[in-house]
Amino acid sequence: MTKRELYINFLATGKFEECDYYFKLVLRRAVLATLEHEGVPFAAEVSITLCDNEYIRELNKKHRNKDSATDVLSFPLYDFTTEELYGEEEVVSLGDIVISLERAKEQAKEIGHTFLEEVAFLAIHSTLHLLGYDHERSPEDDEAQCSAQREIIATVEI
Repeated sequence: MTKRELYINFLATGKFEECDYYFKLVLRRAVLATLEHEGVPFAAEVSITLCDNEYIRELNKKHRNKDSATDVLSFPLYDFTTEELYGEEEVVSLGDIVISLERAKEQAKEIGHTFLEEVAFLAIHSTLHLLGYDHERSPEDDEAQCSAQREIIATVEI
């Protein structure tokens, strides 16, 4: 396996500004595992914002017209169904991931995951969206995305 280059710009709102090194390492591992699984052949850059339910609710309302908190939002910079980027740029900025740590904590408890497992899963889910998966658009993408998520999370060291 070749060493894949990944640049992550971590941002946070309020109380989440002080996330520790290990927490960020788990997120990095999740994104890297997704890029590896998908065979992404270029160096990539991703922005990850860690926030609360109120912040993500506002984004969800503004960008998706849904006035409710959600666990994760993805803002891809490219449409991989129509654009091809392989090798065109030195580092490809894939887009933005926004994770509500409050919602992730709630979901982890509901599902029976650890908090870090849930956050890693959300990072994988969102990275797949940045790479063109859209489970809301088609049942085929939903099935493929669910399958990829299960395969990838099994490889992430948490």
